[in-house]
Amino acid sequence: MLTADGCRARRQRFLDQLKPAHAVVLADPLHLRYFANLYVDGISNSADFGGVLVIQPDGRTALYHDNKLPGVGAAFADEKKPLPWYTGQEPETAGRRVLLRSAVQENGGRVHDCICDPLSPQVYSIIGDMRRRKDADEVALLKRAMRACDVGHAWGRANIKPGMTELEAYAGVANAVYAALGQFTTVYGDFTVSPGSKKRGGPPTPHVLEAGEFFILDYSVIVQGYRSDFTNTLCIGGKPTADQQRLMDLSLGALAAGAKELKAGVTCQHVYDAMRAVFAAAGMADYFTTHGGHGLGISHPEPPYIVRHSTETLVSGDVVTLEPGLYVDGVGGLRIEHNYLVTDTGSEQLSNHTIALV
Repeated sequence: MLTADGCRARRQRFLDQLKPAHAVVLADPLHLRYFANLYVDGISNSADFGGVLVIQPDGRTALYHDNKLPGVGAAFADEKKPLPWYTGQEPETAGRRVLLRSAVQENGGRVHDCICDPLSPQVYSIIGDMRRRKDADEVALLKRAMRACDVGHAWGRANIKPGMTELEAYAGVANAVYAALGQFTTVYGDFTVSPGSKKRGGPPTPHVLEAGEFFILDYSVIVQGYRSDFTNTLCIGGKPTADQQRLMDLSLGALAAGAKELKAGVTCQHVYDAMRAVFAAAGMADYFTTHGGHGLGISHPEPPYIVRHSTETLVSGDVVTLEPGLYVDGVGGLRIEHNYLVTDTGSEQLSNHTIALV
C-alpha cells in the first residue's frame, strides 16, 4: 500500500503550490487514493461510493465516510469520521451520497475538485502534474502489480492453446494473478483474437481459439488502485507463419527503439517517431494504427501520451508504457508492450514478461 509518510508528503506539496487560505475539500476517488490511500475495489457493492477528504492549510486532515465504506482502515488521515448510513437493522438514514453533504457544509460548503467549482481547474492542474512524478511508495505498488502481471503472462504462454475459449484463457490468467498476489483483485484488458485491422482488442468472448490465430494478451492488474499494463501476442498452436513472425520482429525492433529514447527531457513525439521509424523503414508504418504508449499510475491511460501528435515532454518519475503493434488483414493483429520508469539518465524497465509468439 501507499505509506503514511508518502501521503503526507504529497499533501504538503499540494498545499505548497495551492497556498489555500481555508480548508480544501476533495471528493474525487483518485485524489483520496493519492493523498490518503483510500481505495474501494471496483468489484464491490461500494464501488460507486467514496468519502470526503478535508485538508487544512496547516496540513491537518479529516476523512469523512459512511459507516459501510470498505478500505477506511488502511487509509491515512489525522481523523476518520464515519457517518451513520445503514446498520443492517434499520433503513438507511439518508441517500449514501447525500450523507456526506453535512461534512461539506461543515467545511466551507464547497468541494474543490468538483468540476463546477471555480478552483477545480487549478486543483486538477496541480495534482495532475504531481501524479506524473511518482514517489517511492507509488513505484513499489506499481512493481507489485507488475510482478503479478508477469505471472499471468507466463501462465498464458504455457497454457493458452487451440480449443480453449477466450473466456477460459482470461480465467486462467486471472487465477494465476490471484495466486501471485495472494488475494483477489481486478484484472481487466484485452483477451481476444485479432485478425487484423477490424479488431485490435477487446474483452474475452466464448470464441474458441484456433491454430494460427493471433491472441492479444494486453491486461492490467490493480493493486490498491495502482496498475500494470503490458502486452504479449501469442500465435495459437505455436506455429507462426513467416509473415506473422515478421510482424513480431518489427514490433520488437520498434519497442527497443522507443525504449532507447526514454529519458527525462525527451519529448514524447521523439519517442513515438523512433518507434514509427522502424515500421516506416520496412514499409509498414501505415499498419501502426494504435497509440505508441501512455502514462500509467492510478488511472489508465493517463499523461503523458506517446502518440502520433504528442505535445508533452517526459519528466523524471513518469511511468509509461510503450506498445507498438501492427494490424495486417490476412496475417493478424499484433501488439507488444513493456512498462518503464523514466529517470534523469534513462529508464528502468518495470515489466519482465517474455515477449514471443510461442
